[in-house]
Amino acid sequence: MGTPRLTKPTIAVLEVLLGASDDEPAWGLRICMEADLGSGTVYPLLERLAKQGWVTSWTESEPHPGRPPRRFYQLTQSGRLAAEVALQERAAKRARFRLAGGVA
Repeated sequence: MGTPRLTKPTIAVLEVLLGASDDEPAWGLRICMEADLGSGTVYPLLERLAKQGWVTSWTESEPHPGRPPRRFYQLTQSGRLAAEVALQERAAKRARFRLAGGVA
């Protein structure tokens, strides 16, 4: 399992997924809205994260009149750990850069 490039969109999606719970997993449109990103950015990103083993997904089983079934997305156990570590390492690097007088 590799580490994806931590672009701003990737970070935004990971933060939404990290904030989701088992009782209330994130679905595609919710991720788009909370990350403030379009579907053309979010869905390919989710697909890449799934190929790397960070994300799992499934389709809603209960029918809901008036809308198609939702597709839920959740970090895998190893994906959650890797995302937390990657975001912490990124934050530490940015903090060191600011202390060194760089612009973050």
